[in-house]
Amino acid sequence: MGDFTVRTADRRDTTLTQQAVDDLGARLRGTLLTPQSDGYEQARAIWNAMIDRRPGLIVRCAGAADVMQAVRFARENGLLVSVRGGGHNIAGNALCDGGVLIDLSPLRYVHVDPMGRTARVAPGATLGDLDRETQAFGLAVPTGINSTTGIAGLTLGGGFGWLTRKYGLTVDNLLGVDMVTADGQFLRASADENADLFWAVRGGGGNFGVVTSFTFRLHPVGPMVTAGLIVHPFDKAGDLMRRYRAAAAALPDEAACWIVLRKAPPLPFLPAEVHGKEVMVLAVFCALDEAAAAKALEPVRALGQPIGEHLGPMPYAAWQAAFDPLLAPGARNYWKSHNFTRIDDGLIDLLVAEAGKLPSPHCEIFVGQLGGAANRVPADATAYPHRDADFVMNVHSRWETAAEDTPCVRWARDVFDRTASYATGGVYVNFVTDDEQRVQAAYGANYDRLRALKQRYDPGNLFCVNQNIAPAG
Repeated sequence: MGDFTVRTADRRDTTLTQQAVDDLGARLRGTLLTPQSDGYEQARAIWNAMIDRRPGLIVRCAGAADVMQAVRFARENGLLVSVRGGGHNIAGNALCDGGVLIDLSPLRYVHVDPMGRTARVAPGATLGDLDRETQAFGLAVPTGINSTTGIAGLTLGGGFGWLTRKYGLTVDNLLGVDMVTADGQFLRASADENADLFWAVRGGGGNFGVVTSFTFRLHPVGPMVTAGLIVHPFDKAGDLMRRYRAAAAALPDEAACWIVLRKAPPLPFLPAEVHGKEVMVLAVFCALDEAAAAKALEPVRALGQPIGEHLGPMPYAAWQAAFDPLLAPGARNYWKSHNFTRIDDGLIDLLVAEAGKLPSPHCEIFVGQLGGAANRVPADATAYPHRDADFVMNVHSRWETAAEDTPCVRWARDVFDRTASYATGGVYVNFVTDDEQRVQAAYGANYDRLRALKQRYDPGNLFCVNQNIAPAG
């Protein structure tokens, strides 16, 4: 019987006996993997190929009991811990080197109560899993824009997308969670139970425990919506973005229009000579009926003479997956992000200039439109504080080979630095990369309260592989 080298919470190597590892495996309903196990390499693969970490043990959980066993084992042995949901996080916080990975990705159930308009969702479920179940009843949760994103990480950081202006953030529609805290105990957090912890998990990330189940409020959406892309020539981008501001402001809450600056993919509705050339894309969505949507979106459609347009009725679930091909796993990714209350002329000029320097055909700058219901919630109502943000910019640098790392990362940082004077100073925590120190910017005036709650629920900072909130003590 040999020993296993693992990493402690203070990043030192230690050993576990074969017997200790075997005993943990015997207590699990799921699977325990070591670096020598079949399936280990697949289990440690996540969306962002820049992240290459090797956990000492991977606990592939089959239920909440396995999570409790894994947390207690890690705490008792002083081990480093990371938690994986969908594995889509840009910073790669699903993985830790040498420690214990609590892998929730096997847990993907979605139970819909169509009469009560709620859904109970496992932490390994993706947005696509959720949409497929809820849309069977013409219902939806406001989530993100990529169907392969994990519901757990998206929710715990806030969550925004096409329905946010009408129904708020994902956390604004969270009714409760079941979770395992750092002491290995199982509890429920909601407005009526452990309300302080419920406040913290609505935006505070994975700092406070491992959520084993989410309960969401559902809303009537679809199954058909009006959505699609309007693609404009890049040399008109500056003028179009200036006029976009009034058109976006006139949209009802049921609608949203996002700006994307990138090289044109080979979409069938675009002329072949445009493929691979810089373009300005308007990604448009409206959840009103077809006639009302056409009227609501007319100011956006009238902004200019597009190169191509693909806009009309489609299933909501299909629109949720429309960008999946541009965000497939396996590429190298680096993001930088700002929040804005408005889009100034100077910001527009900078964005157009920087979009003309894309270092890879996969890079893009997107500006997502928020506002509406999301901004009618007080900043201290949830841990997510950015209720003043009408627009979120994500500089999405994406490429294929390690040889491209330096220019692609540098470009994203340059765009971020040059646009900073127009930003609020806040940032969406799910867009923060591994090399940034922006936790206080992510939480603003809510940060001190979060530190106090971290001290109460995780004083030893067991859950530290995240955008970490240090315990107040």
